[in-house]
Amino acid sequence: MRNIYFIEKYQFIHNDLHLSLNESQNKIQIQPAGQILTDSDHLAFIYLVEEEGEYSYLYLPEDLWPALVRVLKTEKNPYLVLNEQKIELLNFTEELNMLLFNIEGNENYGKTFVEAVEIAFTEILKG
Repeated sequence: MRNIYFIEKYQFIHNDLHLSLNESQNKIQIQPAGQILTDSDHLAFIYLVEEEGEYSYLYLPEDLWPALVRVLKTEKNPYLVLNEQKIELLNFTEELNMLLFNIEGNENYGKTFVEAVEIAFTEILKG
């Protein structure tokens, strides 16, 4: 069964984005998979992680998108913080950047999702 982990908190420390899960989920063992998907129905991006030989999801909901704009501007990958361990989400900025330009004007993702992305990531798409 695929696990879904929702990012509950974030903060910038020295221009690095640190993402956190619910405290009860800090014991998980994951490895970054370096790929981002979308959940256009729930207005979210999903970063794939490997967990016990299978893929699990790190959910990045719409309320986190302003932080994603900021991290894209720095061109640095964010970190997931688990039990004081920082795990770099490899290939994050490259994947998200490519995905954003693929979503722009592409109704295959659904009108609501496309409009939300175009508004939230205007600085990136017009830059």
